[in-house]
Amino acid sequence: MNKQLTWYKVLDDKKRLQEGRVMTATAGHQEICLTHWEGKYSALTNKCPHQGGPLGEGSIEKGLLRCPWHGWDFCPHGGSSGDFDDGLETYPLKIENDAVFVGLEAEKSHETTVADIMAETMVNWGVTRVFGMVGHSNLGLADALRRQEEKGRLRFIAIRHEGAASFAASAYGKLLGKPAACFAIAGPGSTNMFTGLWDAKVDRAPLLALTGQVATQVLGTGNFQELDLLAAFGSVAGFNQRVEHQSRHSELMSLAVKHAILNRTVSHLTFPDQVQVLPAGEEEAQTPDGRMTSLSIAPPEESLARAIEMIASSARPVIIVGHGARFHMDRIIELAEKLHCPVMTTFKAKGQISDRHPLGCGVLGRSGTPIASYFMNEADLLLVIGASFSNHTGISSKKDIIQIDFDPLAIAKFHPIALGVCGEISRTVSLLNEKTEEMAREKVRQEEEIAERWAIWRKEKKRRLSEERGRGVSSIAVFDALNLHAPENAVMCVDVGNNAYSFGRYFESAHQTFLMSGYLGSIGFALPASIGAWAAVGNARPVIAVAGDGGICQYLAEFSTLVKYKMPVKVIVLNNNELGKISKEQRAGGWDKWATDLVNPDFAAYAASCGGLGLKVKKREELDAAMRALLSHEGPALLEICADVQLI
Repeated sequence: MNKQLTWYKVLDDKKRLQEGRVMTATAGHQEICLTHWEGKYSALTNKCPHQGGPLGEGSIEKGLLRCPWHGWDFCPHGGSSGDFDDGLETYPLKIENDAVFVGLEAEKSHETTVADIMAETMVNWGVTRVFGMVGHSNLGLADALRRQEEKGRLRFIAIRHEGAASFAASAYGKLLGKPAACFAIAGPGSTNMFTGLWDAKVDRAPLLALTGQVATQVLGTGNFQELDLLAAFGSVAGFNQRVEHQSRHSELMSLAVKHAILNRTVSHLTFPDQVQVLPAGEEEAQTPDGRMTSLSIAPPEESLARAIEMIASSARPVIIVGHGARFHMDRIIELAEKLHCPVMTTFKAKGQISDRHPLGCGVLGRSGTPIASYFMNEADLLLVIGASFSNHTGISSKKDIIQIDFDPLAIAKFHPIALGVCGEISRTVSLLNEKTEEMAREKVRQEEEIAERWAIWRKEKKRRLSEERGRGVSSIAVFDALNLHAPENAVMCVDVGNNAYSFGRYFESAHQTFLMSGYLGSIGFALPASIGAWAAVGNARPVIAVAGDGGICQYLAEFSTLVKYKMPVKVIVLNNNELGKISKEQRAGGWDKWATDLVNPDFAAYAASCGGLGLKVKKREELDAAMRALLSHEGPALLEICADVQLI
């Protein structure tokens, strides 16, 4: 019985394949090797039976089709390998009106694979954004992700460097408190993700890392791009497993996502090449239904009662909030307003209370304002919520401290405190709010004093704004202009270096959200983080990335990713041709300034060459117009500001 064939046009004009030549063509989902020898056209399988070499990239030598990889020879018409039994499969071919057609049996319908089940489970658990790069050792999983995207359940963003993928996923987790995934091949693709993974781990951002791996049967043999990924990821991943033939595949994915969410950590799954395409059989995708419990855990009654007593007996309490309090600010601000007490933030928590709020004191610490440090020093009690007590913030250990945190290990991590209150932050602060009548007695109303301190600081900023050396724009001028023009609901991604210190000190937040590489302090964070931020908020909120010239060059190619996906991200680059923060540290430490000078591209021209808008400012008086043009542009845009390295 003749098999039903589907005919595919593989060549519009047979003359494109000259006598004595070969080429690769695609018929449906199958690659074909086309040959033209002695006036006859033939179609053969494109894979050499030796190691799968692409025969269509080979040549005809002495009348034989030669594999480009290892020189194995075959008949260019019938596929015979002479005396050997590993000949090539051939396919029917016909020519109509000079077009070449190849006949293949109808493709079989897709059989659900292990990768399909795991990708569907991942999406069911709410992981709907994946940043990564498709490559030879993750193609089966990539195809499963493609199927989820075609169903409208997932968005895949192809980046230019896997490090950008992990930073984007980390930023997404910091912004929303739920995981995105980053995706890479075995070997170098996976190791490229390490910095972003560590950024997520130390800043407690949930993240799912998915890596390809060489086939299980060649593990341990020194295969190309083989690397022990379980060992490599063991230090960074809180959940770290290899997907095996006999794994409970949907359960493994469920546990990976659950660990990432509940432990606010990195989960890693690595997929050997051949496991990705295994038939799923009867296995079905899982959902989180019935798998998660409420986290609204109240603190012990005795610690809550002691906290109420301490707050009631204080006259000048202050509240210090960290990044861990970002989803609980409504209740915290309610408490502050009832107590009339100042609220300041760590640098990572910048903007969690508006600087326009009567009780807002800005950032505390090295990147902060003298307002925050003044009120901490004047306080008789510090109520610290969701903060980690980093050296950068400098929370005084000489004051009585009440610390509220959901993680018992975070409480009194570095030194003894007066009282630790372990409980979910919203629940705990809500319970305190119920007792504010007794806690609010005999409190100093500090709103007027806060306003006075802001007036003093703004006068000082105005004085600094007048400083000019003729060597570029000052950082304070940059952030003064950004204060005027940045949308109040923007997500702002900050890099590392003097630009970040100036940002924290001079930019007065309204209702913006800020993302940064906190504990890791990794240069290069801002641009890939803006990709993650856009993936989280889409076009509902503006996204702005602020970086120095050193940071932006780490992942500069990702500007083309903004253009590819039409992300209307706005990038501001402070270009002073120097790693200014490091030069400053060298001078402060008594060392010579050395190896910190930079040779930079024309950033504005580069942005334009990628298809975005590129703007450049060399003088302060050009700033306002340039900021307006940048922020009003509908697509991706970059503003390069020639900055004075000394005026920070």
